Amino acid sequence: MINFSLVDVKSITSNEPRSNFAEADLENLADIIIETGGIIRPLVLKVTGVESYTVVDGHFEYYAAVRAREKNPRQGEMVNACVIAPKLEALVVKQVVSLKGIDFSSKPVTSELETTKLEPRLTNLELRLEKQFNEFKSEFIQERERIDSQFKQLENLIPQKSEQSNPLSLLNSLDKDELSRKLQRSRIRGAEKLAKDIFDARRKKPKQEFEDYRDVMKSIQGLGVQTILTIIDEWSRSY
Repeated sequence: MINFSLVDVKSITSNEPRSNFAEADLENLADIIIETGGIIRPLVLKVTGVESYTVVDGHFEYYAAVRAREKNPRQGEMVNACVIAPKLEALVVKQVVSLKGIDFSSKPVTSELETTKLEPRLTNLELRLEKQFNEFKSEFIQERERIDSQFKQLENLIPQKSEQSNPLSLLNSLDKDELSRKLQRSRIRGAEKLAKDIFDARRKKPKQEFEDYRDVMKSIQGLGVQTILTIIDEWSRSY
């Protein structure tokens, strides 16, 4: 039969070395034992003599209780224990071993082998994604530089005769109907709608004018690079 009782820490020994446990962990549990007044999981002990016992299970708790007694002899003097009769020792040890082999957590179990196999795959995936992102970023930067270069070349080709008649000035000054007619003459598809979009976007600007051609493209949804280049080219040659 198994008996539960309070046992004096001084009468207990352990065959497992104290050095197997981190002192910091023992210190932490010792403080908790002192604060709560005891250990919540009883030690499993077997009788080795008159008022002497050795630990079957709970070596860590035992050493924490020893440390608690060292820090506060009155609070850490006694511990809860399950004292097993000699004839039940083999069965209790078997039960302890069985319980230690069961994982009571609700987390899914992943074998060490599966984890080992998974880690390189995740690492390779991260490297591939990073490589693809860097390639996309590089292509984007190159494309933006190419478009900027085209804009600069076209701007350099625009005659500087009249500031009021260059394409950007016309986009900033013509009313909706004038924009529509000019876009139609330049064979721009959807000229009437585009003229309305340009006129409406321009009115929303703080100064009611576009800063540059990039600002025009950014302000008008669906206005592509090729269309704005056609407008610049056609309107630059029209005066």
